[in-house]
Amino acid sequence: MVTKDKFEFIKEKYGHWTSWAIWANAGDTPKSNVGDLSIFSGDDFLTQLNSEVVLVGLNISRGDIKFPLANFHDARSEATDYKIRYALKDTPLWGGYMTDIIKDFNEKESGKMMSYLRSNKEFEKSNVKIFQEELDDLGCINPTIIAFGNDAHSILLRNFKDQYKILKVPHYANYTSKETYRQQIAERI
Repeated sequence: MVTKDKFEFIKEKYGHWTSWAIWANAGDTPKSNVGDLSIFSGDDFLTQLNSEVVLVGLNISRGDIKFPLANFHDARSEATDYKIRYALKDTPLWGGYMTDIIKDFNEKESGKMMSYLRSNKEFEKSNVKIFQEELDDLGCINPTIIAFGNDAHSILLRNFKDQYKILKVPHYANYTSKETYRQQIAERI
């Protein structure tokens, strides 16, 4: 279980890059309440958190995250974070820690991000070091790392294939229905 102190420490240190795989229930529409961060108040939510599951995206693709824990909880109409909520609800991945392997590099096109990394190997190394520090700070013992998409998966394999179990799921921004995305996740876990 993640303690309140551990949660607050992680929120303070990494909060603008990260979040947890819990969301408020959907309301009238599939996207409703996905950005409701009030779920992280009180202490009841702590029982849902699981630091042994780590879900990893490539990088932030929408500009600065304005509030701690808002990554992967984007309420904008064009965002597809709601598909993650739908796909993970009532699965072993619900409550997992969520982060990006590359920090502080806002780029919507993953091809540009990967091109930058090929030309700036030290930038990747510094981000890999931060990611390892995150895992250490979480107190992970034997985490299962779930990569969203090919690019995050390739970076994780390149740097951690001998250390952690790394699985790949499709990226949630792929053009597919939330139902199909849930099925794809279920097939891989």
